[in-house]
Amino acid sequence: MRALRRATAAVTAAVAVLTGCSAGGDDDPPTPHGQVRGITLPAWNTDDYDRPEARRYLRQIAGTGAGWVVFTPTWYQNGTRRATMHTTEETASDRSVRRIVGLAHGAGLKVMLKPHVDLVDGGDRAGIRPTDPDAWFTAYRRFITHYARLAGELDVEQFAVGTELAGTSTDRRRWTDVIAAVRDTYDGPLTYAANYDEYTRIRFWGSLDLIGIDAYWPLADSATDDPARLAKGWKPIVAELAAFSARWDKKILFTEAGYVSQRGAVAAPYSWTVSERAAVDEQSAAYEALLTAFDGRPWWAGVCWWMWDDWPDSGETAPRLAYTPHGKPAEQVLRRWWRG
Repeated sequence: MRALRRATAAVTAAVAVLTGCSAGGDDDPPTPHGQVRGITLPAWNTDDYDRPEARRYLRQIAGTGAGWVVFTPTWYQNGTRRATMHTTEETASDRSVRRIVGLAHGAGLKVMLKPHVDLVDGGDRAGIRPTDPDAWFTAYRRFITHYARLAGELDVEQFAVGTELAGTSTDRRRWTDVIAAVRDTYDGPLTYAANYDEYTRIRFWGSLDLIGIDAYWPLADSATDDPARLAKGWKPIVAELAAFSARWDKKILFTEAGYVSQRGAVAAPYSWTVSERAAVDEQSAAYEALLTAFDGRPWWAGVCWWMWDDWPDSGETAPRLAYTPHGKPAEQVLRRWWRG
């Protein structure tokens, strides 16, 4: 997630050596759905995807060499034990989702629709553990099939059936029923976006087309933009993921990955507020390390970076400290990897 850059050659070489990774090339085996080079454009308000900035943001995303964009309409529930979720003024309207998907396709971008359920109080969605699981899954099925139907109508290229719902994702039977309901509605490839500390506990990967992981592993125990330290951080993770992919015979997509441009981001990639010190070097080194560590891995389906710019007046984190790579050295890392 976020120079001026360290020497690019040094970063690439160090990560390649320590992860055992080749440079890749035209002979790399293709993924079934094509390598995903994606960036997420989230919505925080009902009209975000209707905003005039939308066209510009999509052009900028495409300009990095990205071929995919991810959209995240979000419903909310009032507590972790409740059995229903609902729209709020922070839920992107269906009209705006239709518009943004059309604009993305017009910009030459493929789309993954990745609906979220969050908590009204801002807590971690992984804490959702409903008192009445049957009622919650009935409500969730209505929610997710609504967007699956919309995805089908809009020719969306890929769909996520859930995101980071670790409090429910060990329930194989009920999630398999949800996935079947989605498949009755949408015929494109499906994934689930598991958090990096959740994915090994899930037992329904066999019902999906791709293993999705939100790749927020800490890579070091303190701030660093040293390529050797970042490579060392990725090495055991790469080995673990290779074995997991083989076990399920599924490719792995990073449904999210990112780093704030703050000092210490590599030690807590999941945090929006690591520090108040900007660190664009650390962010760009982390981008470089991830792309180098997974380049040429035939079981890796690509990455959807979190995230592009916030909408005007909606971001809670100043752009210079935020996850966005836009206008920072991390954007140039993407351009070099994705555009050549």
